[in-house]
Amino acid sequence: MEFKNPQEDLEQFNSRVAFAGGFVLVCFALLFARFVWLQVIQHDYYRTRADENRISLVPITPNRGLIMDRNGIVLARNYSAYTLEITPTQVRDLEATIDGLAEFIDIEPKDRKRFKKLMEESKRFESLPIRTRLTDEEVAKFIARRFRFPGVDIKARLFRQYPRGAFASHVLGYIGRVTERDMARIEQQDAEANYRGTEHFGKTGLEQHYEFELHGATGFEQVEVDSGGRPVRTLARSAPVAGNNLTLTLDVKLQEIAEQAFGDRKGALVAIEPATGGILALVSVPNYDPNLFVDGITSADWEALNNSPAKPMVNRALNGAYPPGSTFKPYMALGALTLGKRRPEQALADPGFFNFGGHTFMDDKKGGHGMVDMYKSIVQSCNTYYYVLANDMGIDNIANFMGQFGFGSRTGIDIEGESEGVLPSPAWKKKRFKKPEQQKWYAGETISVGIGQGYNAYTPIQLAQAMATLANDGVMYRPHLVRHVTDTRSGAKTPVEPQPLRTLPLKQEHIDVIKHAMVGVNKEGTGARAFAGAEYVSGGKTGTAQVYSLRGAKYNKDAVKQELRDHSLFIAFAPADAPQIALAVLVENGGFGAQAAAPIARQVFDYYLLGKLPPGAAPADEDAKEADE
Repeated sequence: MEFKNPQEDLEQFNSRVAFAGGFVLVCFALLFARFVWLQVIQHDYYRTRADENRISLVPITPNRGLIMDRNGIVLARNYSAYTLEITPTQVRDLEATIDGLAEFIDIEPKDRKRFKKLMEESKRFESLPIRTRLTDEEVAKFIARRFRFPGVDIKARLFRQYPRGAFASHVLGYIGRVTERDMARIEQQDAEANYRGTEHFGKTGLEQHYEFELHGATGFEQVEVDSGGRPVRTLARSAPVAGNNLTLTLDVKLQEIAEQAFGDRKGALVAIEPATGGILALVSVPNYDPNLFVDGITSADWEALNNSPAKPMVNRALNGAYPPGSTFKPYMALGALTLGKRRPEQALADPGFFNFGGHTFMDDKKGGHGMVDMYKSIVQSCNTYYYVLANDMGIDNIANFMGQFGFGSRTGIDIEGESEGVLPSPAWKKKRFKKPEQQKWYAGETISVGIGQGYNAYTPIQLAQAMATLANDGVMYRPHLVRHVTDTRSGAKTPVEPQPLRTLPLKQEHIDVIKHAMVGVNKEGTGARAFAGAEYVSGGKTGTAQVYSLRGAKYNKDAVKQELRDHSLFIAFAPADAPQIALAVLVENGGFGAQAAAPIARQVFDYYLLGKLPPGAAPADEDAKEADE
């Protein structure tokens, strides 16, 4: 029998115990080191992480600034309403959840379509509205069933409202949900932090151009939340600051009279204060209701607007380019005086046509106007006079002189997307066309340009700016719509100062010749019927612009489709001795300028200068009272 050595067993046991003890000690040392690392060295980091899980930073969207006319009548404002919102990432079965909500809240197919569209376009938002403007009854019904719908909640949101509907919609513009394109603009302004939680952005008009004035400063709330992410209590709050208010140069009543004067016709009107460039009225008809876009426009509404043959979404005052017709003639005459090509008393015989290069350019009056000097050429709108004058001046002289008045250039008005128009010249034609045979400028083309036809194409606001510049004796101002910006915190008003662009190198005696002739238009010429009995003296010029070439045939409006009839134009200023208002009117397919456009100008002048209203119009003070209510 073999006996174990007790001493050896004891030593072996002690070594095992020592090893185990050392192992345990090392483990505790590691645990302690980890504890020190987590609780001491990384304390601030994990404290912040814990607070982030416990505390939610919630942005508070500011009130958007108001937009008012020059008399304080509100054209764009805000109101608060409840919305039913879904956070898609917190919902297992989205369709089943929406179906469940539809059992007690009215959710229409258009709401579902809009929600799906928002999911595609607005991935960055935590929650998206499935229904807006809930009634108190609907809010109560949801609160009683909230436990059934994780990821669904009710929020109070601010909504933009345009109380006058479609009125001045092309001036105001509209807002819509923020897109990637909008985010790019926000990033350019380094304003991402200020737009946290913001869901809407100015898309067109003043809403777009003055977006960063109107938006305001976003506030924040530190909210303690439970494990389910629901708020428990508010820890701290930084109040939002409402956006700045815009007061416009626009006169609501004048705008209203101008819009109503068009009736169901298409067209545009721009009225400017010559001495400041302030826009008094800017009309584009037909227009649209910007309220349709606030919640996200439905597909049906968008298709109706976008596919309408009347094109209500097009701002004709800024984007429509039209031949100026005979409204071009006063500037041609002024150019002739400035360049020494004509004297006021210099006359020519008008046989009723002008032969040039084997082509006959017809006058509008059969047999002609007889002997025609500059005054008569404007008052009776003699084409032959300007056929000859255009040939004598040459296209380069015409283009250079007309360019000074802003023809073919953007005016710089404070609305985005203005068109440039076309001031024709050999250089323009070479740039416009690709084929060499198309790039050549022909002398016969100059003849058509001289009467405002041919390649000529200008926007109504360019015509109005040119008229205001002539009325203001050659001093041109940048057209603008905002009169002053009001800081909602301090109440301080920052005026938008009139911005003179240039003073044209014109002689006053030449300007006076043209103004005198334009006064003659409204006294004894083509505008006389529209201004018969006026209690003020005004100057004007009618214009009729061809939509398509007659190719020598006589124009008969009754034999031509509506959309192919001539455009009616009229430019004017008043009072003649000290102009306070200058305007341009365009009536699409309206026929002769004296018949359609000039009577609209008369109504605008009557109200602005005399406070005289057209039949059936509400008094201005009553109108203001209704707006305030």
